[in-house]
Amino acid sequence: MTQPTTAPRRTRAARPKLDAIAAEAVELAREALLEVTEPGQVGEHLRVEASGERLATHVFECTMPGYRGWSWIVVVTRASRAKVATVAETALLPGEDAILAPDWEPWSERLKPEDVGADDLLPFREQDVRLEQGFESTGDEDEDRVARWELGLGRARVLSPEGRSEAAERWAEGEFGPRQTSSRGRRGTVAASCASCGFLMKLSGSLRTEFGVCTNEWSPADGRVVHLDYGCGAHSETGQEEPDREIQLHGGVIDELEVDLEPRGADEQAAEAPGADEQAAEIPGTDEQATEIPEADSPED
Repeated sequence: MTQPTTAPRRTRAARPKLDAIAAEAVELAREALLEVTEPGQVGEHLRVEASGERLATHVFECTMPGYRGWSWIVVVTRASRAKVATVAETALLPGEDAILAPDWEPWSERLKPEDVGADDLLPFREQDVRLEQGFESTGDEDEDRVARWELGLGRARVLSPEGRSEAAERWAEGEFGPRQTSSRGRRGTVAASCASCGFLMKLSGSLRTEFGVCTNEWSPADGRVVHLDYGCGAHSETGQEEPDREIQLHGGVIDELEVDLEPRGADEQAAEAPGADEQAAEIPGTDEQATEIPEADSPED
């Protein structure tokens, strides 16, 4: 017959009792703080807590400027059967609403590119994923000199594919990244991109398919790396003069050079024909050679 099993009871850790002698040693704790602090840095006594058997922690307000939410603590203990407490430790600890410094980070993770100036010196990184080995020397001085000259290198390390990719993403997302083109001149668009600008100098290598350097002093991107889809108002082909358009004359405007042409009749064309005067003289009854009609005699004659 099986006996019923009972779960083992969990023993609870007994809370330490506050020692009366250690708890009453407030002035002893204050004097210990005054020995290690400057005048005016220790405030009121806030509370006392039991930290262990015959061990009490006195908490004082910290009045130092810049340490809001911090507290002074003094750990007081009493030996077995002793009638007097002694100071074991003093410290300055932050509270829940205390202002704390950020967690420490190594300089390699804390330093940002914008924090580095032109005269600052960065430490050497032997292992850098953005770089890879360049041309390696063969040991022959003449051979190495020719190889460096032909390859245009002579550098110990060159950009790795990862380094080129990071640079391309950073430049594309920057101030001189791609812009939308539109012939309507909408806000935020340009009429033409850098790909067709005469002031663009392309980079070498694989980056030349996407980026170049602007050389126009009138452009906001002068001397900067620009994406081929970037554009600005200083484009080499913008602002061309359009051909003159015919001006429409409105009523009331007099133009001395404007001549109105009207179709001529058949009589006017015949009169201006060559030899028209001579032919008219030979034809009886014309105006030039009209037949004179003798006047009729009056009754008096």
